[in-house]
Amino acid sequence: MKIPFNKPYLSGNETKYIEDAVKSGKISGNGKYTQQCQAFFEKRYNIKKTLLTTSCTDALEMAAILINIQPGDEVIMPSYTFVSTANAFVLRGAKIIFADSRENHPNIDETKIESLITEKTKAIVPVHYAGISCEMDTIMDLAKKYNLYVIEDAAQAIDSYYTDREGARKPLGTIGDLAAFSFHETKNIISGEGGLLAINNEKFIVRAEIIWEKGTNRSSFFRGEVDKYGWVDIGSSFLPSEIVAAFLWAQLENLEQIQTVRKTHWEKYYNNLYDWAQSNEIELPNVPTYATNNAHMFYLVCKDLEQRTTVLEYLKQNEILAVFHYISLHESPFYREKHCGNTLTQSDKFTDQLLRLPLYYEVDTDEVIKKLKQLWK
Repeated sequence: MKIPFNKPYLSGNETKYIEDAVKSGKISGNGKYTQQCQAFFEKRYNIKKTLLTTSCTDALEMAAILINIQPGDEVIMPSYTFVSTANAFVLRGAKIIFADSRENHPNIDETKIESLITEKTKAIVPVHYAGISCEMDTIMDLAKKYNLYVIEDAAQAIDSYYTDREGARKPLGTIGDLAAFSFHETKNIISGEGGLLAINNEKFIVRAEIIWEKGTNRSSFFRGEVDKYGWVDIGSSFLPSEIVAAFLWAQLENLEQIQTVRKTHWEKYYNNLYDWAQSNEIELPNVPTYATNNAHMFYLVCKDLEQRTTVLEYLKQNEILAVFHYISLHESPFYREKHCGNTLTQSDKFTDQLLRLPLYYEVDTDEVIKKLKQLWK
């Protein structure tokens, strides 16, 4: 493929730091590079505690354990999201209650949440799609009113912000009780696979570390806080190796450069495709005034499924790989019969009409733009 959908970017020091980790004799996890990465997030974004994980999926699963999800609990989230958002809670026995997306953005429609809350509701899981913030004031107000937890799925949202109604600018992942980030190879900052749990509610800090260490108080032992360690809670092997953390550290060192380049690509797409999109009834990404854009993704919302299919096939013929994104989870074979039946018109729209263009550090946006404009004059 002449222009792939994604191409991982190496900032320069990845292999150097991996070699250093190997030579140190400590590659099993929670070593120097793990601690440097966690400290980076805690300092830069003022997060109370962070824990690297092997994936964003694992971070979400840790969050489900921490809020003590039990069989029969209900968790509200958008249907237009990746399966991991739901799986983490389904694995603990929760019933997923899907909310519709906004009309002008795939994010959860905050005005549709309250009607879905019942006495069984335990948490709300907003997903910051494309790195664009959900309207968090309303979500946090509802959580306070009904005594619910908020877990931000910030898989795509590194280095993106929300401005609340008081004018405070808050990094995504710092607003809810817990948050999960992804460093999958398709994200802005990568480690192949990898994730991070952000802990903003202090009551979860001690237990999170235990769950992270397979249910043991091993970390406390190594800090000299206990004279021996053992099995004290449920948990799993959620922490990544030092090799993964070393790769990630090289990326984090170059966060600002990577973000600057990605934002340049995003803006070039937007500015050069604006008139073309309007003339062909195609919507470009919407960034609300309360949100910033971290250039995780550039997408088109075609006028219908037929138009999207035409664009995808045309680009493929010209060796440009564009892709559609999620099939809404309420329509999935696994959950269709379990869905409570509320109509999710906007989720269905994005399932049929959203198309993602290639966006990575070295992408040739000029070529993609040129080919799109040749499709319809």
